Amino acid sequence: MAVQSLDFHLPVELNASHPPEKRGLRRDHVRMMVLDRTTGEVRHDRFNHLPNYLQSGDLVILNNSRTIPAVLKGTWIRNSTELAAQIEVRLARRRTEDTWDALLIANSVNIGDNIQFSSELSATVVANKEHSPLKTIQFSKKGTDLFHDIYFLGEPIRYEYINEPWALDCYQTVFGSHPGSVEMPSAGRAFSWELLFALMQGGVQIDYIQLHTGLSYLLDDEYESTPEDQPEEYYISERTMQRILETKASGKRIVAVGTTVVRALETVAHNNVLSGTTNLYINHHTPLKIVDGMITGLHEPKASHLEMLTAFVSEQHLRCAYNEAITSRYLWHEFGDMNLII
Repeated sequence: MAVQSLDFHLPVELNASHPPEKRGLRRDHVRMMVLDRTTGEVRHDRFNHLPNYLQSGDLVILNNSRTIPAVLKGTWIRNSTELAAQIEVRLARRRTEDTWDALLIANSVNIGDNIQFSSELSATVVANKEHSPLKTIQFSKKGTDLFHDIYFLGEPIRYEYINEPWALDCYQTVFGSHPGSVEMPSAGRAFSWELLFALMQGGVQIDYIQLHTGLSYLLDDEYESTPEDQPEEYYISERTMQRILETKASGKRIVAVGTTVVRALETVAHNNVLSGTTNLYINHHTPLKIVDGMITGLHEPKASHLEMLTAFVSEQHLRCAYNEAITSRYLWHEFGDMNLII
């Protein structure tokens, strides 16, 4: 369950509707709220000053999953009869080379129904997801051929606070290299190559893992989704894991960029498996075994991500910091400002 006591009023004007670059900012010049894990002290800075808060030998772990255009539109067909000229399909999670869980935005979609996306690509509804609005669909193509069509036909997932259909490039990190996330692993968006090089010049280590993010909002307020309901695919190389263990042994800090990285690393700490799927739900009862600090965005009221943050900092300190972020007019969501918890 989300942290109910961390419900708060977020003024609509604090929802970032434009990428920083469209607001006249470099991506690494967004604001950064620095929150001390122990004292709850808050400082205000710019994200390009991140090297001032890290030490030589610290290891920053980023998620190199790349965002795919996960919204497809097609014709809804049942028994050769067209039911709707256009239906929106939001991909949620890849299951096999040709099968995805997806949100079909239409009423009464049945197993066996067909969605025709183009003359060359279609999908059939093959299963309902128990206790979920999601369906499982099987495409007429698989693997690389399927991804080519998804990229040709699809568009990025866009929520109501985004006013314009920004290009897919706006939803990418500069280092994203492995396509698979249906929503951008947004905590890494503020990094530029210049900032990464500045960190390395200061002795900070940089490494990467993969976790392909799933669909976070299923457009059904009656269905309360948690990370336990959303298994996500992750991969951590043996070399990266060895580097993490060596850094820990040397007394330096592991700083995770985003809730996705925290989830992947702490999953490995729990099960000692470097690749697979995870539905680990982290909250204030979860002892963090690997991660010492994190870089994240600002999360909406009652979001499950807020509960993960209470594994790093007390709920009282978090509540005070978020109140200060609102008072200081920080911007929320994937195009917004950043929060360093360390």
